[in-house]
Amino acid sequence: MHSHIAYSESNGINIVDLLEDIFLRRSSTPYGDEPISMSHHMLQTAHLAQRANADDTTIVAALLHDIGHYAKEFPRYKYIDTCNDHHELIGVRVVEQWFPELVTDCIRYHVQAKRFLCSTEMNYYNSLSQACKDSLPLQGGPMNAAEVLKFKKISTLPTVLQVRRWDDQAIDSTIEAPAFSNFRTALESVVTAR
Repeated sequence: MHSHIAYSESNGINIVDLLEDIFLRRSSTPYGDEPISMSHHMLQTAHLAQRANADDTTIVAALLHDIGHYAKEFPRYKYIDTCNDHHELIGVRVVEQWFPELVTDCIRYHVQAKRFLCSTEMNYYNSLSQACKDSLPLQGGPMNAAEVLKFKKISTLPTVLQVRRWDDQAIDSTIEAPAFSNFRTALESVVTAR
């Protein structure tokens, strides 16, 4: 069993070890009203990216898209539990020093991507789980025309939208989540490249 690894910007922490520790210790943390745990959801999302032969950076983005839900594991961030905890913004802040823009954009915009797709694709809303539908009003509802135009200008939009689609699919309790170790090589290569 891995012991808790303290977080500090100054202690030369290995972010991959820290993330593995968090995923293992928090493996039973519920994912809202979905039938799987938060860790299972993130691992399943990364697995979908891996199965699609995505590059390492995209796989890491898929793995970490909901890392903001584990913000309490990064003590320098004050975390307030609210109905809409803005986990996407918190997530960016907790990992941006280690990961490139594509990863942080997928974290930052994955909630907005749901709002965007609800506005731009006729059947997208109906494809969402009930929990995802229920959270949409708390997240601002479908985008208006001005928000859609602004969102379309994001340089990483195709990857952000793809990660969002994997995010939506990764709630299947009948699928075994792969081990975190399956993603260590991708994480290490992306952190090293940074």
